[in-house]
Amino acid sequence: MTTLGYAIVAAIAAAVAVFALQNSDPARVRFIVWSIDALPVAALVLLSLMAGLIVAGVPLWLQRWRLRARIRTLEQRVAQFERTAGTLPSPGAPRPEPPRAQASGQ
Repeated sequence: MTTLGYAIVAAIAAAVAVFALQNSDPARVRFIVWSIDALPVAALVLLSLMAGLIVAGVPLWLQRWRLRARIRTLEQRVAQFERTAGTLPSPGAPRPEPPRAQASGQ
């Protein structure tokens, strides 16, 4: 990771810390039959962010995994075609003449 990357990560971490410190008021969270009292607003927002990243990240990870498998398959096919092409004469090379049939009686 470059220095710029570390600086960006540090800035985001600082922003999250400031957000958490400024939003420490308790909130009540209810979902179906589940209920939590006095959950800090920052924790609620950060947990929601984490859940969103997981929900969005899993399908992207699966797609990337499938694409990598497809790339490996295609690379194997290219290698096979290259081996086959290596046994063929090159396009600029002179072609050997086919044997001519000799006329009988001469």
